[in-house]
Amino acid sequence: MHVALFIPCYVDQFYPQVAIATLQLLEKFGCKVSYPLKQTCCGQPMANSGFESKSEACNKLFIANFSGYDYVVSPSGSCTLHIKDHLHTAAHTTKEAHIRQTVYELTEFLTDVLKVEHITAKFPHKVGVHQSCHGQRGLHLSQMTELNAPSFSKPGHLLNMVDGLELITLDRPDECCGFGGTFCVAEEAVSAKMGKDRVADHEIHEAEYITAADMSCLMHLEGILKRQNSKTKVIHIAEILNAE
Repeated sequence: MHVALFIPCYVDQFYPQVAIATLQLLEKFGCKVSYPLKQTCCGQPMANSGFESKSEACNKLFIANFSGYDYVVSPSGSCTLHIKDHLHTAAHTTKEAHIRQTVYELTEFLTDVLKVEHITAKFPHKVGVHQSCHGQRGLHLSQMTELNAPSFSKPGHLLNMVDGLELITLDRPDECCGFGGTFCVAEEAVSAKMGKDRVADHEIHEAEYITAADMSCLMHLEGILKRQNSKTKVIHIAEILNAE
């Protein structure tokens, strides 16, 4: 299958190792991967700020870049959800409809499309999983604890295949970290307090690393960890699944 790699702009600028790990991981599982060179921001910040009507140029560019592939895969739940739910133009073309139907966040692609049941990765550390809001409640990557329903976690399922990795149990496993895109700018104090609470939950359970399917959440938590001189680090799940 031919997969287009969709890398969020902040990952491209600040965490390129996440993009590289995603590419290598997909190739390990036999995917032919292309990276459309003219891709830019997907337009999510504008849409989240109430300016979705001004993001049509981003939508048109995204369609031009990502048409013609079997799947579009991204190491970001929030950007994936934005494309899945909000990619549209005035023309309402079949191309945009196809992209919305075939865009996947990395862990759901590995779990639901590739049906991965074995991973040759090694990461001998205690790891806490942060369930990002868009991934959990929008893409349904894991179960919400407030529901009386069977528990599941696609990221957790994959991490349990990694040799030497120990998943810790959190007290509040699906609580928001407080990042929320522009929320962390508009509500700085609330955002910081929420992030500190998430960090504390991982630290009290002795996590060496905090991982997630969204580097945006991890970027927020990383800033707090560094300011607290914490020994706990952040790492995107693609980097763990690709570790040797």
